[in-house]
Amino acid sequence: MEILTRELIKQLLSVKHTPCLSLYMTTHRSHPENQQDPIRFQNLVKQLEESLLEQHSAMDVEKFLEPFEKLGNDKEFWSHTLDGLAVLGSAEFFKVIKLPITVQEFAVVADSFHTKALRKYLQSEDRYHVLSLGLNNIRLFEGSRHSLVEVKLHPDIPQTITEALGAELTEKHSTVASYGGVGGASSDMHHGHGGKKAEVDKDAERFFRVIASAIYDHYSKPSGLPLILAALPEHHSLFQKVNKNPFLLPTSITVNTESISTDKLIELAWEVMEPDYLHKLESLAQKFEQAKANDLGSDNIKEVVEAAEAGRVDTLLVEADRVIAERLRNKVTGTFKQADSTQPILDDLLDDIGELVTRMDGKVMIMPAEKMPAKTGLAAIFRY
Repeated sequence: MEILTRELIKQLLSVKHTPCLSLYMTTHRSHPENQQDPIRFQNLVKQLEESLLEQHSAMDVEKFLEPFEKLGNDKEFWSHTLDGLAVLGSAEFFKVIKLPITVQEFAVVADSFHTKALRKYLQSEDRYHVLSLGLNNIRLFEGSRHSLVEVKLHPDIPQTITEALGAELTEKHSTVASYGGVGGASSDMHHGHGGKKAEVDKDAERFFRVIASAIYDHYSKPSGLPLILAALPEHHSLFQKVNKNPFLLPTSITVNTESISTDKLIELAWEVMEPDYLHKLESLAQKFEQAKANDLGSDNIKEVVEAAEAGRVDTLLVEADRVIAERLRNKVTGTFKQADSTQPILDDLLDDIGELVTRMDGKVMIMPAEKMPAKTGLAAIFRY
């Protein structure tokens, strides 16, 4: 399993071994809906096989598809899927990516991996992490305006204060219990010899320092996503005191996440995230307008392609859900060719330009149509 990051996208775009096999499908989280997922997967693998046999021997095709077949027979894997799945493989490369979004189903063999759905998800500016913090339970979620998915924590991250500190607990005789409060909320109550609250707080502070560092190293730093803290009132100040994660938003959620529904947590998280999201979109639009006024930006497609080819595009803003049914004839030279307008998954000029910018280490960001500072579907800010 792979965590979807910009670095992974760059890795996928740099793979030179052909053919490249790309398989995308919607999956289901629960029984009985997920029972059909392995069958649909095998049908898509069959499509890959038919395409491969047109140009490769049966022996080579069997080798190409071996990891796909192994995944199809992994019952444990199919019992723990999310909303979407991307499986990408070549002769010396194989990646499986679970997605918290549905994707259009297709399987294609080409000379490069199909990464449009992955890049569009990463390039959306409404994504965030929520850290559910407690002394006896640490959980991390990845969310957007409309969804929230729990992230399986890295094995190096302790999930309880005892697991993190062990014998180093300063309050050797203290126990921590959870007591119900008003509205289903709970708080961590400490009792022991003398009720040494200062030492208990010291333990919590050391635990939170470990968690803050681990979340930054394993999630915030690789993804660059804003982090929202969700915790009981008494834990907020302690965590803020030890936190050095620059992605932590100053506004947090005061709640016991165990006592509310996922839909409610999405609502609370978006209340925190929305002002930051809108400010980011407005700042990007203003930055483009200023760059364009200084001849360091353009919304002309041909000018942007030429700049992307030369590695001059620093940031590319792309209109969400906009499709231009042309393709770059060559993603290195930047020339155009007419595309099949019935195949927006595979044929989209805006997506090809986005891929070219990504290859040249530029940033690509998806923006809703009403926030775009241009009518052409894209707006580029140049490095020079």
